[in-house]
Amino acid sequence: MIIKSTLVIALIVTSYITFTLVAVNVGFVQNFIYIWLRSWLIAFILAVPSLLYVAPVIRKKFKS
Repeated sequence: MIIKSTLVIALIVTSYITFTLVAVNVGFVQNFIYIWLRSWLIAFILAVPSLLYVAPVIRKKFKS
């Protein structure tokens, strides 16, 4: 269940953040979708391990 929710959270958050950043920095150029999907994939690959491994450590640290 944790992996499924992590994937959904990562998908949603990285989607709107990368869309916004690519739109602001590059604009809606002809290959916008390609640039956005490439940026999204990189962000998603980085976000999933962060949510799975780093977030629990931080939560545990602040709980004590």
